[in-house]
Amino acid sequence: MKLDSLSFFKIASQRMQWLSTRQQVISENIANADTPGFRAREVSGFSEMLDDSARPSGVVTTNARHLGGAAQAGNVRVRVDDGAWDQSMDGNTVVLEQQSIKAAEVSENYRMAAQLYRKGHELLTLAVTGIR
Repeated sequence: MKLDSLSFFKIASQRMQWLSTRQQVISENIANADTPGFRAREVSGFSEMLDDSARPSGVVTTNARHLGGAAQAGNVRVRVDDGAWDQSMDGNTVVLEQQSIKAAEVSENYRMAAQLYRKGHELLTLAVTGIR
């Protein structure tokens, strides 16, 4: 049995993937904090990603011998962060304090998702084997 086929594990895995992408965007924002004209970016919400992943994406094949497109793992959209706190004189909208708060939130949420995934695995193991 694949754990990804169970909806709980699939959603927890998607959440961890979304958080990973968000952390990557935050680190790119921090890396460009001194770049003139750089606009802080943010990812689309997790619920938007789930809604988009329900829709088929990629190249549609019309024949069994056609090659399909590369499957995207979730549709996380990166956009300009309209909620940036400030803009510097050179047009940069990255505020390090704001990015640090976002990074801490991502870390906490990732830790929680990983713990839920682990607990779900432990419960499944207990149900199947009866051994703790």
